[in-house]
Amino acid sequence: MLKEALEGQITAVCNAVAVSVQIQVEPVGRWFEAFLRRRSRNVSASFQELEEEEELSEEEEGEELKLEEYPLLKKLDPKDWKNQDHYAVLGLVNVRFRATQKQIKAAHKAMVLKHHPDKRKAAGEQIVEGDNDYFTCITKAIEILSDPVKRRAFDSVDPTFDNMVPSKADSKENFFEVFSHVFERNARWSVKKHVPSLGNMQSSFEDVDHFYSFWYNFDSWREFSYLDEEEKEKAECRDERRWIDKQNRASRGQRKKEEMNRLRNLVDTAYNSDPRIKKFKDDEKARKESEKKAKAEAKKREQEEKDRTHNYFAENEGDSLRMMEEVEKLCDRLELISLQTLNEALASGNKEQNKMALEKQVHEVKVQMQKEKEAEIQAQQATRGAEHTGGGGGVNNRTWNEEDLQLLIKAVNLFPAGTNARWEVIANYMNQHSNSGVKRNAKDVINKAKTLQKLDPHQKDEINRKAFEKFKKEHSAVPPTVDNAVPSERFDAVGAESNAAPWTTEEQKLLEQALKTYPVNTPERWEKISETVPGRSKKDCMKRYKELVEMIKAKKAAQEQVAAKNKK
Repeated sequence: MLKEALEGQITAVCNAVAVSVQIQVEPVGRWFEAFLRRRSRNVSASFQELEEEEELSEEEEGEELKLEEYPLLKKLDPKDWKNQDHYAVLGLVNVRFRATQKQIKAAHKAMVLKHHPDKRKAAGEQIVEGDNDYFTCITKAIEILSDPVKRRAFDSVDPTFDNMVPSKADSKENFFEVFSHVFERNARWSVKKHVPSLGNMQSSFEDVDHFYSFWYNFDSWREFSYLDEEEKEKAECRDERRWIDKQNRASRGQRKKEEMNRLRNLVDTAYNSDPRIKKFKDDEKARKESEKKAKAEAKKREQEEKDRTHNYFAENEGDSLRMMEEVEKLCDRLELISLQTLNEALASGNKEQNKMALEKQVHEVKVQMQKEKEAEIQAQQATRGAEHTGGGGGVNNRTWNEEDLQLLIKAVNLFPAGTNARWEVIANYMNQHSNSGVKRNAKDVINKAKTLQKLDPHQKDEINRKAFEKFKKEHSAVPPTVDNAVPSERFDAVGAESNAAPWTTEEQKLLEQALKTYPVNTPERWEKISETVPGRSKKDCMKRYKELVEMIKAKKAAQEQVAAKNKK
């Protein structure tokens, strides 16, 4: 492409110009790097100015470098070079890990000019031959610090670094003074640059949150290869090198884990001790409480306004109290869905519509309650009429005497809920065993059972007591008989004492378990069964067994009769 002619000049083409070709060039090199740095900093400077600035800074570093002689240099053991402070050996105690490579080389040069064996020998000093001279420590120091990898490994275990984590008590009075230095000291291990500062009491919530988020996700470059106990280069074979490498990796991982736990403990302690965090939490709690209180007050005002507006749709205090009672009845009588529907209707309509909807619902509930009351009165009248009706055993004669009531109670207990065609079975059972001559159907039995349920508990106890006395009288008057369904032992055993008390549920369970445990062919079966049931003799157990057999036979007969009737 031709250059643009300057003012007053003429562009002339002497030869044919070749066709331009577009070539993709990848930007690389230190000039491009300087351009990126300049663009990121919004600096407009030429490359020459940047070079001059860099050279000037290096010259200033050289002028400011002041070496500090290590007092124990001549007493160092060259064989123990790994435990020496390489920065102190070269006199870089003041700058340490901030020292540039130029400063390190300048320090090494100065130390060589002063402590080289030839220099000291020429000065008449006695020199130790070989690697046992302390000058070997200077050589090892420059070897470690001039290599970036080895230097980072040594910096990771800097002997002057303070790993201490302040306690909560140490920072109770001066939190920022204590922890700011600790975080600045540990910031040197960060992979990311521009580590956020701790700040002060006036720092915003966003700054504090950013600070703790950075440290809770801290990425450390600190590694502990310098502390490897075994040197892989000294291994004699490949297997030994592998074993040494495995041991070193394990020890490094353990030290790395301890380092991350130390940093996490530091951040946790600072977070729990930070007065700003407590202040933010208190502010947040106060804000939520104020919002909650404001909502409650707004809701209360809304309800008061609604009550003042509607006042239960009443004109005076008396009507208002009456409507309050009606609303309570609605809440007791209506189901949840009906209440929700009514509430939605009241919330969507105006005052007149709401009043009509509420009065309509109240009227429906009143009608329903009146119908239920009338039905209950009719049922009571019908029950009383049936109890006082006289006559023979016809259809209208439904008189219940004590024997029939006791038989009904026995049948209800004998055929519990879940029995197939339960009330027909109970009616047939009563017709078979009743001596009154009155034929009962399922409807009669159900009505009487409901009436018995409504009786007073003392009346029920009286009926049960009379039934037990009759049962006791019948069984004491009638001599025991033996059939195929009863035990072969005699009931009137000599010397046996009888317990006339009713059998409890626990005794019944023990008897049933004993009957299963000791079958018919067991010797002295009833003696063993009576020993299993405390408070019951052999005669009591045998009588109870006979009663159970009779009840089961009667139950089966009644069920068979109902089944045959249904088939017809």
